Amino acid sequence: MEQYKEEFIEFMVESDVLKFGEFTLKSGRKSPFFMNAGAYVTGAQLKRLGEYYAKAIHDNYGEDFDVLFGPAYKGIPLSVATVIAFHDLYGKEIRYCSNRKEIKDHGDVGILLGSKIADKERVVIIEDVTTSGKSIEETFPILREQGDVEIVGLMVSLNRMEKGKGGEKGALEEIRETYGFPTAAIVSMEEVVERLYNRECHGRIVIDDKLKADIDEYFAIYGVK
Repeated sequence: MEQYKEEFIEFMVESDVLKFGEFTLKSGRKSPFFMNAGAYVTGAQLKRLGEYYAKAIHDNYGEDFDVLFGPAYKGIPLSVATVIAFHDLYGKEIRYCSNRKEIKDHGDVGILLGSKIADKERVVIIEDVTTSGKSIEETFPILREQGDVEIVGLMVSLNRMEKGKGGEKGALEEIRETYGFPTAAIVSMEEVVERLYNRECHGRIVIDDKLKADIDEYFAIYGVK
């Protein structure tokens, strides 16, 4: 596993973004882990988060794209932090763009916030985590309305490796097959378990034998490879 991935896993734990225990998800599933990207709230955290996203995007999609699109609302700070980091790390100017939940009819009119997207431009979508792919259902038409836009790919921070809406394949795989563009994550839950199981992180064992058994049981029902 690449060093930045190990660091990112530790960073999620340190920031109290990735939690372990018993959580009820929107789907009604009882999950032994939960991720809340809204817990990244400080300047230092957002700076590091942008750097991890930038490295993963560069590794997976290179730097031949024009706009980083972060769907409202959580995607707004993610896209801003990441374009700053992309410039600092790789010297490449990428513009950020997001959508508004309501169309603005005065001043800076329209549904887009930040940069406009021109015909023929290349776009990477950035999100926190994708469980069902519902946000892409809203994002995809917005991007298509901007013209002949090429979607280079989607980047999320954590691949939960769970079955999507279809009940067979993972959410990222469903998105890839439905919309025809690549999908990737900074890390997967498999990599999280590999790094944290019976290994010390910030002075403690985060995933012990009991929690590992709970995670294995959960993925036996809801997981995908």
